[in-house]
Amino acid sequence: SHFLLLQLLIPELKKAKDPRVCIVGSVTGNKNTIAGSLVKPIADVGDFSGLRTGPGAVMVDGSSQFDGAKAYKDAKALNMMTVLEAHRRLHKDTGIIFNSMYPGCIAQTQLFREKRDWFRYFFFPTLMKAIGSYVSQPEAGQRLAQVIADPIAAKSGVYWSWNGDAKYFGVGNAGGAGGEIFENDFSGMVQDEGNGKLCWDLSLKLVKPYLQENIWDLFQ
Repeated sequence: SHFLLLQLLIPELKKAKDPRVCIVGSVTGNKNTIAGSLVKPIADVGDFSGLRTGPGAVMVDGSSQFDGAKAYKDAKALNMMTVLEAHRRLHKDTGIIFNSMYPGCIAQTQLFREKRDWFRYFFFPTLMKAIGSYVSQPEAGQRLAQVIADPIAAKSGVYWSWNGDAKYFGVGNAGGAGGEIFENDFSGMVQDEGNGKLCWDLSLKLVKPYLQENIWDLFQ
């Protein structure tokens, strides 16, 4: 859905003044972080067997067993790959700025709507606050607005983060309230140009039925 929306928006973005695109990423989809490397399951897109299969595939890596946590992390990895590949393919010719961001752990949203109340409203928010990773929804929204509007973020192909209260976990494992914006690192899997090309090309084939023929031609 993120990839399709991006394709539909690009013709209009090309006409806009100082256009920017931000697709939200996550430390959970970045295997170079504590949350992304130690908290199982780990994001792993494999050889994109699921994307190759298309409709009916259960997981992006081709697994036949659904895992909600891994699906979420894989989707974040794919979103970050999309940003980098859009930067490689389109930024120079269009001037559109493509980037991603990690807003911090927003613990009280509908993400855990299937969990029990004690986990949603007490355990998880309390744990995130204890380790310095908790960010309120208003602050997360302000961070997104900064990436879209602040001159400091007028750079394409960047994964923006704030270290905030999670500083003792190290810069690469950013999170928590407060702190200044900085350029974080995408994981090796996300940065891999072969992965980026496959992600883009396979996704484009999947959304082709929803694109006007003249739009499709722009992305060959």
